[in-house]
Amino acid sequence: MAVCVVCQNDYWLSFEIKTITGDTYVFDSFECAMEKLAPRCEQCTVRIVGHGVEVAGRFFCGAHCARANSVLGAEVRDTVGSHPS
Repeated sequence: MAVCVVCQNDYWLSFEIKTITGDTYVFDSFECAMEKLAPRCEQCTVRIVGHGVEVAGRFFCGAHCARANSVLGAEVRDTVGSHPS
């Protein structure tokens, strides 16, 4: 068993994640892993759990927040769910 670095729960099904920088963390749930590792949107501060949008090295939850926060965000195309014209 190992102790979660976020909630300190000692859980027999805990798991370990090693990041690209070599840091290693133990978690008892995906929820705790996301709380520790997922970046926050620079506009609305929600945790970015999916792909998100990166504009000039800054991360946003989606195209709407990228456009609202960044001049470069105007170049972001978000056509998911849109019907072709």
